[in-house]
Amino acid sequence: ATVSEPAQKCCTENIQPFLASILEELMGPVSSGFTEVRSLFDKEVNEIIQDFQKTNDITKLKENVDQLMKLPFNSVKMEPCYLKVNLLRELLQDLKSRFKVYHIDFVIQRTQNFMQELMENAVYTFEQLFSPSRQTDSAKLATTIEKVKLRVLK
Repeated sequence: ATVSEPAQKCCTENIQPFLASILEELMGPVSSGFTEVRSLFDKEVNEIIQDFQKTNDITKLKENVDQLMKLPFNSVKMEPCYLKVNLLRELLQDLKSRFKVYHIDFVIQRTQNFMQELMENAVYTFEQLFSPSRQTDSAKLATTIEKVKLRVLK
């Protein structure tokens, strides 16, 4: 009871007025990182479509889809996504001094983990939606892949 009122006053005066601007500032790098994940998924599926349209090889298509399933664990391809979030380091340094925000690396690492998880979910969903379609006419497969990609991105 003794601490509650001063703590409430401190939060109301010194923290709450800044929360919206802090959140907005932090969301820039986070949003761009997740946008990069989306773009990477889109690019990889487009490459699968283009390769299939050139070769019309079902076996190669299966190999490419299997490779897509490994995408979340491909650190080289995921690196551009992760780099977008590294901008948080600078932003959080300012917050560290003003609001005693610690564990900056933890915040960045958790954000990158969520990005990897999002990619895992995207490729898993793609594979689940596309699997039944592998039996269809090979002439329609490129269109089917595109439709599945758009559904996953939605």
